[in-house]
Amino acid sequence: MGLRDPKDVRTEDEVLADMMIKFSGDPLGYVMFNFPWDEEPSIQVVELAEGVEDHMTTEDVDRRDLYRARFPGCKYGPDLWACDFLDEVGKGVRANKFNGSTPVSPLRFATASGHEIGKSALVAWLIKWIMDTRPMSKGSVTAVTDEQLRTKTWAELGKWHHMSMTAHWFKHSSSRGAMSLVHMDLRYAGTWRCDARTCREEKSEAFAGQHAPTSTSFYIFDEASGVPDKVYEVREGGMSSGEPMAFDFGNPTRNSGEFFENCRGKYAKRYVTRQIDSRHVAITNKEKIEEDRVAWGEDSDRFKVRWMGLFPDKGSVQLISEEDVDNAMTREMDGEEKHHRMVLGVDCARFGDDDSVIFPRRGRDARSFRPRTYNNLSTDQLVDRVAECFEEFSNLGMRPVAILVDAGYVGGAVVDYLQRRGYPAIGVDFGGRVSEPRKYRYKVDEMWGRMAEALPTLFLPEMSGEENDVAYRLRQELTQREYGLTMKEQISLESKKELKKRGLTSPDVADALALTWAIDVATLIENADAGIGMMQSATQTNHDYDPFLEMRG
Repeated sequence: MGLRDPKDVRTEDEVLADMMIKFSGDPLGYVMFNFPWDEEPSIQVVELAEGVEDHMTTEDVDRRDLYRARFPGCKYGPDLWACDFLDEVGKGVRANKFNGSTPVSPLRFATASGHEIGKSALVAWLIKWIMDTRPMSKGSVTAVTDEQLRTKTWAELGKWHHMSMTAHWFKHSSSRGAMSLVHMDLRYAGTWRCDARTCREEKSEAFAGQHAPTSTSFYIFDEASGVPDKVYEVREGGMSSGEPMAFDFGNPTRNSGEFFENCRGKYAKRYVTRQIDSRHVAITNKEKIEEDRVAWGEDSDRFKVRWMGLFPDKGSVQLISEEDVDNAMTREMDGEEKHHRMVLGVDCARFGDDDSVIFPRRGRDARSFRPRTYNNLSTDQLVDRVAECFEEFSNLGMRPVAILVDAGYVGGAVVDYLQRRGYPAIGVDFGGRVSEPRKYRYKVDEMWGRMAEALPTLFLPEMSGEENDVAYRLRQELTQREYGLTMKEQISLESKKELKKRGLTSPDVADALALTWAIDVATLIENADAGIGMMQSATQTNHDYDPFLEMRG
């Protein structure tokens, strides 16, 4: 504690509290002051602000030197990326100038990183800094699994808490189901605390109602890619009063979800975003990283996600990559597709937010004839639109060989009406049998899988940049849909219900395009040439009862 003025009648704790308050806008100063860097060998891992020389720019070296000049005599401390992070948090706090009553704008940080950079230690420092410098602060911390939360995130907090100067102020509990950091004074046990909570969606309401109007309400999400979107949604309720803060850390495994949107998507402007490459961090195992680079390739999604902290071109549960879609939208057409037969895919909707879509495809060409979208059409009206589209192409000498229609809900009636009027309509049961049962679970999975396989040579509509551009919508729908594997390792697509739970819209345009792969065109042509009736084909594909059809949407 150093020498004290003999006239100072304050207790040791009062002196310490006053010193902590001085660090309220200086988290890096707090970390350097509150932990025994020069005494405890277990935390003497790297020299203060150390980086990896081969990857340090002139600016990096300048910042490192400034940090070391700021803390003379301190040999050890956080490495460079962590110093930068803490310094930026401090700048945000000082800019907000919270006066203890008037609410300020939330501080939001989203950090995508490779593995083993020391983010659990940083999480511990943030929790300790907020709790020690802000009386009556409240926090919630979560991770993907209870095991991760207890054995890593909360255990790391316990390590740093017990070696801090303020360890006697709070009780750290790590018992299963009751992980908390609570003020020792029972009068403040309910108002000055931080709790570790499970992030299961069905328990998302546990994050609701957290307010600290005269202090800081804070949330820290570790392994944030796996935190359900509903938990992020509930978190926003605690960001409206006092001096709110949110810190998200994670390996960028998915190109969808709230963590992706916070780092790179529609919410990124509200966040201070960072991408941390493990190769540039002092504490990481460079030999292991190099071993994986040689084995997997530096351009592989696996290496990008695990070590470079980059979102993948194709998410770990993402069926279609952004790169494949972008290439399909920009590659130059060669004119050969005029020799192929036309197929129409029809995704049916009745009323509401979903659209009915007619998507023409001729061979590899899904660009020349843009999809047509309709909202709030009756069954009769949709049948008329499909018939008009069919006649239009027939008059141009491109008579479609088949109309492949989503036979669920109102689609069955659309198929019946089209067939009665003599059109080659075939009903496709999204939940029906597949031709490759070892690979796909349902017909919808197979259609999308075949569409994904065709993308490297396909021509998709080019984006115009206009509002409500159907090509932009198609790109979003193709790349945001995720999949899982069944016990038999069959591909099983995310249902429309699950998509909507993540805040995404129904993939009507993409489904209409996928329908054009429901049956091989060669088979359709052979059936037509042989005079096989469309009604027979429809019967073969449309009457396998699937009790999960409605759920799969």
